[in-house]
Amino acid sequence: MKLKVIPLILASATLLPGCFEEKAKEPETASQVVAKEDAVASVNGVYISKETLAALQKQISERSQGQAIPKEQLVDELVQRELLAQEAIQKHLDKTPEFIQRMAEIRNSLLSQTALQDYLKANPVTDQEIKAEYDSKMANMGSEYKARHILVKTEAEAKKLIAELEKGADFATLAKKHSIDPMGAEGGDLGWFTADRMVAPFSEAVIALENGKFTKQPVQTQFGWHIILREDSRPLTPPPLEAVKEQIRSMLQRQKAQTMIENLRKSAKVEILLPPAASAEPAAKPEADTENATPAAAESAPAAETTAK
Repeated sequence: MKLKVIPLILASATLLPGCFEEKAKEPETASQVVAKEDAVASVNGVYISKETLAALQKQISERSQGQAIPKEQLVDELVQRELLAQEAIQKHLDKTPEFIQRMAEIRNSLLSQTALQDYLKANPVTDQEIKAEYDSKMANMGSEYKARHILVKTEAEAKKLIAELEKGADFATLAKKHSIDPMGAEGGDLGWFTADRMVAPFSEAVIALENGKFTKQPVQTQFGWHIILREDSRPLTPPPLEAVKEQIRSMLQRQKAQTMIENLRKSAKVEILLPPAASAEPAAKPEADTENATPAAAESAPAAETTAK
């Protein structure tokens, strides 16, 4: 019954990235003294420690998002590992070039992680640094806009519609009747958006407008000709510091780690021995798919996750 579960635990604990701690450990041989009272199992006289079980529990819990696995199954997993390790040693597999190379790679990976952890422990990100970064990023978040637009194929048609609007025509009605944009059926309503989500000519026109005003001249983009009505605007509301504190901490830790590595490189003698890459003609830039794209929408990902809705 347990054999159906244990191999899955074994795979998750040894094949997933970041499991170097377990893979790098040698079998608990007699040289690694573990008292019987501190053990959870014995394999051919070799004790498996409670500490090893606790480490495996933590590792599995983190990778299974808190899912609990019975201790008995985890102990069986450790017994299997010890049996396999002893078998490998008996066959001198730990002396093979492949094994020695792999252990060297794991050792270097662990040492590099340990060096970074030691540096960040000695140079922790402070609450003051987090607050300064928060204030810097949130101080000028800008605004978001609510707008409608009418998209047509020609400048002449756009100018004709502007003339109708100046005579008092309803913008949404004209959008439903004339706009070739999919949002035309909704009266050209684009909802709330930040300027960076729109192609440059469109966003520039929106920013230049006042609330309640529409463009007096057609705005050209790769999608066609637009008449834009800016209905409203509002400042972006930053998230509370506590909601993004850990994200900022992680970002600052990465920055500190990168600075440490750059400083180490400056003081080291580094020689790249790879042959220079063969020069190749740059690939042709693919044309934008404007046929299926949403007019006015830029390729950049939305940056308004923190906006108030």
